Amino acid sequence: MKIPQLQIKTFLSIVFLIISGIFVCSANTPILKMDSLQPKLISFKIKSKSADKVKIQASALKFNKHLAYSFTVDDGYRSTYLTAFPLLNGGKISGKEISEWKNDQGGDGTTSKGLFYTNNLGTKIPFKLGLAINGAAIEDFSASRGHLSWAEVKEMYNAGWDVLNHGFHHATKHGTNFLTEVTENTASIKQNLGFTMSQFVVPGGESDPGYQLEYERDALANGSFSVASYVGSGPIIDVKEKVNLDKMIYARVFVQSSKDTIGFKTMDRYLKTLDSVAKLPNPVWYNAFTHGVGNQNLWNLSMRFPDFKYFMTTIANKYGAKGDDSIWMAPWQEVYEYIWLRDRIKINYEQNNKEGIVTIELPEIPETFRYRAISLEIDTPDKFEIEANSPDFKISSDGKTKHKLITIELK
Repeated sequence: MKIPQLQIKTFLSIVFLIISGIFVCSANTPILKMDSLQPKLISFKIKSKSADKVKIQASALKFNKHLAYSFTVDDGYRSTYLTAFPLLNGGKISGKEISEWKNDQGGDGTTSKGLFYTNNLGTKIPFKLGLAINGAAIEDFSASRGHLSWAEVKEMYNAGWDVLNHGFHHATKHGTNFLTEVTENTASIKQNLGFTMSQFVVPGGESDPGYQLEYERDALANGSFSVASYVGSGPIIDVKEKVNLDKMIYARVFVQSSKDTIGFKTMDRYLKTLDSVAKLPNPVWYNAFTHGVGNQNLWNLSMRFPDFKYFMTTIANKYGAKGDDSIWMAPWQEVYEYIWLRDRIKINYEQNNKEGIVTIELPEIPETFRYRAISLEIDTPDKFEIEANSPDFKISSDGKTKHKLITIELK
């Protein structure tokens, strides 16, 4: 029997709609790609010296550290580049440097070898801080300028320091357009430095009551994963178990010099608190900030460079590579992104005699993330070797020494 042409067309149309319905839920839902339905997996082989059972889990902190310390320098003052950056990263610290505000934002003129922790595999890593900056204040002229230049920010960013959104003008007064402050600063850094910021720090200053709530709302609604504000999680965050990072609002410790310039009593009080945090039984994430770090206490909201140098050097000698090496001195964004990934991966380990296969299922990682790393804590009495041949990640371990750690850097 011959089927009419109209019926054939109707039948094909129905089939097309049925098939399309599998991929399209509504007019506002994008069509799914078939490969996006498959989880992204990475895997590698562990070869052990014996058939004893090997246990594997994600490390609470990168490199299996006990204390993640995130220290941010707010407002983008040039003293950060003149003194803090060379002290921590290694290099010549500026001598006396009088800024446009008639304030000495230089340091002691010495040369630093840098302050370090290690990756627990023998490699030294310089201490790194976060920079909360206002794009409107960044300058590229005048030797006496008080703020950083784009070139200086870029150099520190390329050295592993993170850049955080602090509003375009640092505006807080009545009439501030908070949404514009957030989005214009994002656009400014994107245009001048080529990346999109993903964390926000509420600027402080003269303001209406509750202004920070508007900043928090607009930042979280426009690309920021978390916001540093006055009240929230922290400054001490227990990271042993899963951490709720969704639209996180967090608080930080304000570290500043006192009026007394004799000795380091004020810094010792901050260090005593840090020591009590480092001694907590569970792995923790601790957050602090200041403003200027030059020879004079800028706006009385800063650390004088001698205090800053004493503070950071003491931390490095006690918890860094020269001490017990328990610290992970990394900016807020780096720690946030590690924990975010840690809490979303799924690890499977199948062992057969002396060999085992580790398979890790990865989540979809946001495009604005800068870091894609995970450390694995290994429980085994035996030495082991790693066998991996993949262009998707770089892997390292202490299998031939302490046999406790594997770190994976995703590409």
